[in-house]
Amino acid sequence: MFFFEKKNQKTFVSWGACVRRSASKITKVFCFFSSEKKTFLTFFLFAFPASAADIKLSTWNLNWLTLRTSAEANLPSDVQVRAPGDFARLAAYAQKLAADVVAFQEVDGQPAAAAVFDPTIYTIVTIDENLVQRVGVAVRKFIAVTRNPDVTALDVEPGEKFPLRDGLDVTLGFPGGASLRVLVVHLKTGCQTDSMSRSQRPQCALLAHQIPPLAAWVAARRAEGAPFAVLGDFNRVLDEREELGEGLAGAAPLLRVTEGYENPCWNGAPFIDHIFLGGAARGWLRPGSLRVQIFREVGEEWRRRLSDHCPVSVRLEVPGG
Repeated sequence: MFFFEKKNQKTFVSWGACVRRSASKITKVFCFFSSEKKTFLTFFLFAFPASAADIKLSTWNLNWLTLRTSAEANLPSDVQVRAPGDFARLAAYAQKLAADVVAFQEVDGQPAAAAVFDPTIYTIVTIDENLVQRVGVAVRKFIAVTRNPDVTALDVEPGEKFPLRDGLDVTLGFPGGASLRVLVVHLKTGCQTDSMSRSQRPQCALLAHQIPPLAAWVAARRAEGAPFAVLGDFNRVLDEREELGEGLAGAAPLLRVTEGYENPCWNGAPFIDHIFLGGAARGWLRPGSLRVQIFREVGEEWRRRLSDHCPVSVRLEVPGG
């Protein structure tokens, strides 16, 4: 399954489709139609302007990406350390993704990120927290990056062997003068669908404690009148009425680009990787631009060697470009 998209007169190919959900049916959209007997592929050529106003914004969890050995990084026993060939494959996928801004999660600092995102093309920034599973951004060098203080309040269990991740807070400055405040997050795992108020799982209690600092950041951006985005691995299915989505909606009007879609990554599942747009940035979204880049490789081994998450992307039309 392919998407073709032109960027600066060069054609990149990415693999994927999103699935539109409704109460009565699931319809696969953008690149293929399925029937009981056969699958028909359709190829679309999307021509986008080459100006800086056309910005591809992505989020990608890279699943314990480290250059260190398992012992050096103190990895869990079930985590597979990548071989050089695995990094090469991930770097090739990053090149095909061709995003302007990638919010990444579970990356062991700038050296590991630079093995996937070419440092001659991207400025790479990660949180200061000394973790293997850091969050960060890779930003094309024509975009200015201003670092804001990390959102340390998201680590609601400091001092643990595997503490929760701080949020990365940056301001992106575009050539036309517009700016976008960006918060990259990786929230607590283990409570994807449970009711936080009724669940007995400790993971749900921790995730619930992350909502107030996250909502406070959103409310502060609303008060400033700043265009902003919150994106990353929320470890939460948000299509039903639930506490995290309601907590953020109470802080500011938000547009969640994954709303109403299924994620086709690794045979399909509800989205837990999300992109929220707030303020004026809600009007920057190019309609129909949601994409998921699917890996060619199949099977559990490749899921461990590449990532259990696929890149999720949208396009923004930033004013003044």
